[in-house]
Amino acid sequence: MKKTLLATAIAGAMAASGAQAATVYNQDGTKLDLYGNIQIAYYNVDTGAGDNDDADEIADNGSTFGFAAEHVIYDGLTGYLKLEFDDFQADEMKVAGRDSGDQAYVGLKGNFGDARIGSYDPLIDDWIQDPLTNNEFFDASDSNSSIEDFYGTGDREGDKVTYTSPSFGGLQFAVGTQYKGEAEEISTNEAGVELVENESRASFFGGAKYTVGGFSVAAVYDDLGIYDATAAETGEEFDAGDQYGITGQYTWNTLRVALKLERFEAEDEAFDDVNFYGLGARYGYGMGDIYAAYQYVDVGGDDFGSTFEDAGLSGDFPTEAEDEEDSYNEVIVGATYNISDAMYTWAELAFYDRNDDEGDGGAVGVTYLF
Repeated sequence: MKKTLLATAIAGAMAASGAQAATVYNQDGTKLDLYGNIQIAYYNVDTGAGDNDDADEIADNGSTFGFAAEHVIYDGLTGYLKLEFDDFQADEMKVAGRDSGDQAYVGLKGNFGDARIGSYDPLIDDWIQDPLTNNEFFDASDSNSSIEDFYGTGDREGDKVTYTSPSFGGLQFAVGTQYKGEAEEISTNEAGVELVENESRASFFGGAKYTVGGFSVAAVYDDLGIYDATAAETGEEFDAGDQYGITGQYTWNTLRVALKLERFEAEDEAFDDVNFYGLGARYGYGMGDIYAAYQYVDVGGDDFGSTFEDAGLSGDFPTEAEDEEDSYNEVIVGATYNISDAMYTWAELAFYDRNDDEGDGGAVGVTYLF
């Protein structure tokens, strides 16, 4: 499950159930909250490797522990921070090492809007992808999965600066950048030779959202500049492409319906454009939610499967891009049941229409929030 979806699902569950973070300090305009959750799941997923070859496990499903603080600087201006950890395994009580953080940022908010710096979810996750599937375990695919990260960082969250405006009659916008400097570590091959040149790079992203009554629509663009690369061996430039999307959603009483149009646009001929057309709904029946999502994924162009060497980037990369079908359908259904104000159970099924049923499966779990 994506961390962004997890955070959204937890926030929604806490709001619905009345579970609250524990305020451990609140004096002279300074407030410190302690919060967390334990999530344990059992899943059974088809590996796509043959008949009766499923992967199943009782596993941690994204348990988190965090701190949130804010301080009123003066009326209309507040400083804040968030520090969240998620890489401990509740099912076996194992704790990860140094790279165990989820989100960490500081910011200022007030009448001018909100400005923050640090590590947090991409704007396209929050505004475009999350409204479709606020799920517990299974998720619909999205344009993030199409990004080729030749630096090997896998970092969609870190080193960001974002400004989000206040609402102007229902209209809100956000702009930001993600920056990677020359001091960042980059990928090397088995001999320790750099695969891409060490250079500073930055992404630009921005979006707009309009809300009126129970309806809202949002659009986001990200130029993925931090993934642009120069091959160390050949000097050839690689443009990672662009991602953008638009999502509309409507809420009526306890029913929410969302429609998503998302696109990854490849700039290099070795990779393909991919379009995502999604429809999702969630209904609160009183003791929990029932939800479902359908997505059609269209992989376009004739160059899918071209080698990475065609992009001028050779080394410890696959010699050929993953061979997927030109298009496929994704269906996810699930339900939650509230045991108490702070505890709920859930069950989900997913069908991804991939070769040999890869990724299809089911999962059940329990979550306790505080």
